[in-house]
Amino acid sequence: MTDQPYDPRYQGYDPYQQQPQQQQQPQQQWPGQQGYEDPQAAQQYTQQWQGQTWDTQVHQPVPPAAPADTAYLPPQTPPAHGSYDNGSYGNGSYGDQPQPWQQQPPAPAPEPLATDAPASAAYGPATVAGNARVTDAQRARLEGRSPIIDPGMQPAALTALLGVLLSATAAAGSYALLLPLIALQGVTAAGWFRLNGMWPARQGIALAFLGALVADVALLTAGRENGPAAILGTLGVWVLLSLVLQLRSHADPDERMYGLMAGVASAALAIIATGYLAADPEAVTVGAAAAAVAVLARALPLPTSASVIVSLLAAAGAGIAVGGLTDYGTKGALLGAGAAACALIGHRVAAYDYPSRFVHFTAGVALPLATAAPVVWVLGRALA
Repeated sequence: MTDQPYDPRYQGYDPYQQQPQQQQQPQQQWPGQQGYEDPQAAQQYTQQWQGQTWDTQVHQPVPPAAPADTAYLPPQTPPAHGSYDNGSYGNGSYGDQPQPWQQQPPAPAPEPLATDAPASAAYGPATVAGNARVTDAQRARLEGRSPIIDPGMQPAALTALLGVLLSATAAAGSYALLLPLIALQGVTAAGWFRLNGMWPARQGIALAFLGALVADVALLTAGRENGPAAILGTLGVWVLLSLVLQLRSHADPDERMYGLMAGVASAALAIIATGYLAADPEAVTVGAAAAAVAVLARALPLPTSASVIVSLLAAAGAGIAVGGLTDYGTKGALLGAGAAACALIGHRVAAYDYPSRFVHFTAGVALPLATAAPVVWVLGRALA
């Protein structure tokens, strides 16, 4: 298999021909393993490979291609017969065999699975497969809506009813005031936890409500003159109790920290509502009535800025009207406006983060009156 001309010296050579007995080796050796006795004979039977062979002519080194370039190659046509080594293999024995470059066309690719739900698809409930439910606030943001939803007229009517009860019972005495106050404190504790998305949270709600009851008892025992000490002392103890409660929890650190903040805030709001017991009864009469009127006016179908202005003006007018029945007189306008401003802040907090209907009828009812309690106590003492 060389390019050299035919050498007649090799004519008639049979490698399997029996050699004379004296030239036979005990065991046939391959060239390179052990030399022949006759160097000329070894050179005679050694093949000389010169020039280009089929391996070096046809099988050239092919650099590897990227997978993306060879993923969908079309079927290749084999070369014509006799194209190897200038016709030396032109009998077609290689052209009739299937070649490795003949690739079948790939099967059609499967259609991609639809993973994105249409925009109009409803948000389903939570599943056990790890598919978390989209909250109402997240859905509102995704749809471009504001997460601030005001409680509406029905919660405002309940707030006004509770405010009227506080205003009417304050003139009858502390123990009469205690009944609507306890209802206010219980709804405040439950509504704050639900506003923060923590439900059920029976231990936190019970702890906050218990702190409010302890503050009421401490104030009734110490008297109105010692009201701030009774309220702040109870609040400090309940902060420590809330911390101990979360330390005993087996939840992860983030959950415990979140629960601690919610528990402390709920207890603080429920306890500061005791300020109605510490304030002057006539100040409670004016302030609670003004807060009730402000929340009703805020629920009217008006723009936000106009609704706030109307609420403050209506509360000031209610303060003047109710203040005329007490010793405050026209000073009731300032007391009513201050109580209304805090009530609107509580109303706004209850409307944050797309709250549910339960939040509207708990936090939306209680927070306006609970946040107004400290101002009623402070302004009542200042204007008395």
